[in-house]
Amino acid sequence: MSGGGSSSSSMDANGGSKKDFSTAILERKKAPNRLLADDGEGSVVPDNSTVAITTAAMEQLGIYVGDLVLLRGKRRRETVCYVLPDDSCPEGRVRVSRGVRANLRVKLGDVVTVNRRLDVPNGTRVQVTPFEDSMDGISGDLFEAYLKPYFREYLRPLCKGDTFMVRGNMRAVEFKVVATEPADCVLVAQDTTIFCDSGKPVKREDEERLDGPGYDDVGGVRKQLAQIRELVELPLRHPKLFQTLGVKPPKGILLYGPPGTGKTLLARAIASESGAHFVVVNGPEIMSKMAGESEENLRKVFEDAEKLAPSIIFMDEIDAIAPNRDKTHGEVERRVVSQLLTLMDGLRPRAQVVVIGATNRPNSLDPALRRFGRFDRELDIGVPDEVGRLEILRIHSKDMPLADDADLERICKDTHGFVGADLAALCSEAAFQLIREKMDVIDVEEETIDVDVLNSLRVCNDHLKHAMEVTKPSALRETGLVEVPKVSWEDIGGLEDVKLELQETVQYPVEHPEMFEMFGMSPSRGVLFYGPPGCGKTMLAKAIAKECKANFISVKGPELLTMWYGESEANVRDLFDKARAAAPCILFFDELDSIAVKRGASLLTEMDGINAKKTVFVIGATNRPDIIDPAMLRPGRLDQLIYIPLPDEPSRLQIFRSCLRRSPVSRRVHLPALARITAGFSGADITEICQRACKLAVRDLVQRSLEVGKAVAMRGAEIGLGHFLGSLKHARRSVSDIDVLKYEFFAQRLKGGGFEEEPIIAAPMGKEPLTITEVEDDDTAMNDDSLY
Repeated sequence: MSGGGSSSSSMDANGGSKKDFSTAILERKKAPNRLLADDGEGSVVPDNSTVAITTAAMEQLGIYVGDLVLLRGKRRRETVCYVLPDDSCPEGRVRVSRGVRANLRVKLGDVVTVNRRLDVPNGTRVQVTPFEDSMDGISGDLFEAYLKPYFREYLRPLCKGDTFMVRGNMRAVEFKVVATEPADCVLVAQDTTIFCDSGKPVKREDEERLDGPGYDDVGGVRKQLAQIRELVELPLRHPKLFQTLGVKPPKGILLYGPPGTGKTLLARAIASESGAHFVVVNGPEIMSKMAGESEENLRKVFEDAEKLAPSIIFMDEIDAIAPNRDKTHGEVERRVVSQLLTLMDGLRPRAQVVVIGATNRPNSLDPALRRFGRFDRELDIGVPDEVGRLEILRIHSKDMPLADDADLERICKDTHGFVGADLAALCSEAAFQLIREKMDVIDVEEETIDVDVLNSLRVCNDHLKHAMEVTKPSALRETGLVEVPKVSWEDIGGLEDVKLELQETVQYPVEHPEMFEMFGMSPSRGVLFYGPPGCGKTMLAKAIAKECKANFISVKGPELLTMWYGESEANVRDLFDKARAAAPCILFFDELDSIAVKRGASLLTEMDGINAKKTVFVIGATNRPDIIDPAMLRPGRLDQLIYIPLPDEPSRLQIFRSCLRRSPVSRRVHLPALARITAGFSGADITEICQRACKLAVRDLVQRSLEVGKAVAMRGAEIGLGHFLGSLKHARRSVSDIDVLKYEFFAQRLKGGGFEEEPIIAAPMGKEPLTITEVEDDDTAMNDDSLY
């Protein structure tokens, strides 16, 4: 049988079927039971007692679902697990959890031998001991709180010398199997006696330390992680592959992106999982006041890395070590950059040393570093999307006892612009809020906390919501520009057609992008509001940002302008970069006419350069549409031109109701009559009438409180008809009739002529051309039978 299998595989190879040569050397096995260890992320998630392989591999090895298998890893380490089918597992691989990988002393990509194990007896006696460092600050009965729920589920296999982690009660405790009877591998059954000696916790050996982050601890960067593993693990673990193909392996990778996205964590996870020697180089450690000593320190780092190969040299904040030599004035910095260039060139092709640099300012690096042969690949570790945020939240909350109502999906939808560090801060703040609520049962003076108290701790959705309000995204923290508005549709009276148009233009592409993809069209990029001042242009932009849960950057046009040549354009560039980083984002330019006057080239090019994959909308507001560059108003930039007119009578009534919805108003005040007599007033004018009426009511209330006391005066106080009449005496129109005529003329001109007559759109062969109406009549007359 085995001979036939090998001949068929060689026939495939000779038959010319295409194969992926980059993984060919990894797929070559000596036997079908030698599989490569893969991470535990798939449709089946393995735990401390299970592994997952494909159904085809199970058939080939003669293993059935629920069978016990003996796994053998490095240093002759063995353990026993149940096997589960998982067809999402790549061919030739076995999905193994991190705890089982530690027991086998294997890393991802190492070979694990899988054999069926039949004779595993039920254990009579098992002794487990917790690790000293995992039970710091915990007291009470560990058996009831941790071990009993863990072993209650099913017959878990245990091998002498194995370690296993039990999660729960705000903490994860790791145990070591000290002794098993009657054999080295047993099943823990109902009648098995479990001894837990928590009085003498075991000290962790060096090779059993699981402190280093693994790939399971990195979320939101799946695509970049795959690329890095290809660039780092292959040269370090399989240098023969490159040697055979006669090419030089990659020497360096540059990770760039905003702070807190996980660049350092990613590098540490690679070092931990690949088993390579990891050297961290920080800028201040290299620099020295003595001439020549900085270069000597850098040379020593590379020499040590080559001696202890395979090695990874990680340079955090590399822009501090290797700035652009044209722009730096220090002689020491220039010499260090030159030394780094020569060291990276001097790395022997088979030295098995990879240099990883991380920076959030890639453009300030020396250009000579950013070429092939030094930093071969540059990877953008950007702000995670919704799926990435959910991955990160699950990683940070895996040790948290979450209540049933904790809705992580909702939290990740509402945390636009959050990076991994912000989500970690959010989880931490939620836990702190829970601790504050439980301070009545936690004794701060005691040295230990009882297990029953820890068992009662549950992080619920209210804690997460509070944490979300307190935590701000760090990518946007540096600017006071970004806000999540608090204006809703209820705050805006009237303008129903404009609201619908805005929802279709801005909200639908954010909430239903798949529908636009189905029709094969890209959504609009921008909207221009124009109209008289005080009609609600800014409020509309804020409301749509809140409704579609997007970040909102409000920019007053003159803020971007400076007296220095070229600096205004740089400000516009930086602004669009921040908006892309915080996508989905609405960029609102108030007084657009101040920066988009005829030939505002910088704004035009930035709007054309908005990446289609990044959801960034531009909303402009102006009351001078006549001086805006016509190129801004073409489709593809500001597609939708929306005229915000003075409110009509129903809209004025809505504005009165919106302004007064939280105010106690007398029944004698007839709002429709107020709306009727305020013709020609803008929304801002009507708001001012309401505010003045409120001020007059407060004046009367203060005078009355001096006579009868504050509590009595405030009981039943309201805004009366007299207050509104007094307010109307001072009311004024901010927009004149001449201004209104100007805006209506602009609206007609910008709207375009359209089709004066009914357009001819169809001309069937041998017939007269048809108009739209005739085509519709023809369609209506067509019955189902005529279609076939």
